[in-house]
Amino acid sequence: MLVVDDQPLFRAGLVALLNVSPDLTVVGEAADADTAVRLAESSQPDVILLDIRLPGLVALKRAATSARVLVLTTFDLDVYVHEALRLGAAGFVLKESEPARLLAAISAVASGEMQFSPTVMRRLVEAYLRGDTAVSPWGSVSLDELTGREREVLRLVGTGLTNAAIASRLTVTEGTVKTHLNRVMTKLRLTSRAQAVVMAYESRLVVPQASTA
Repeated sequence: MLVVDDQPLFRAGLVALLNVSPDLTVVGEAADADTAVRLAESSQPDVILLDIRLPGLVALKRAATSARVLVLTTFDLDVYVHEALRLGAAGFVLKESEPARLLAAISAVASGEMQFSPTVMRRLVEAYLRGDTAVSPWGSVSLDELTGREREVLRLVGTGLTNAAIASRLTVTEGTVKTHLNRVMTKLRLTSRAQAVVMAYESRLVVPQASTA
């Protein structure tokens, strides 16, 4: 793992947490994008844990082409979340998350899954529905190419269910769900589960519920 954050104490805490995790190895840490790119090129980490406020996600992904980027964020940075989504981040996790949640997110991302804090995802979807983002990151697409089962899988992904939960709901294997979702993402030119969720809302497969607050 490569840890990239410009706050020394926070970064040190992350590194300490990760170093005591038996399945994780920190291959480098950086406080800025330039240093991160150099380390990514030399160490080729599997996962990059990146502070969303730092620039250079594109450069990092080019430097470590096989790395998956897990973005650290807070409640009030929707514009950065959208940009990271557009650039293909594999997941988002809140900086105030419990250590166990962070470790679970890292494990999921490292194994090829997408990982998104429910709060971040809800705010992202709300931003799209308000029209705060002018252009969808995937451009103009249609659901006409999807089969009925693929539409259903996309709808359930949009409600926030995991692959395992979707498999249980549809009485199929988790591998079958992954296959359907991969086909959906290929047909719609999506690059992340977050984009699939937003697409489910924008296409009205999922209708947001009115807030009771």
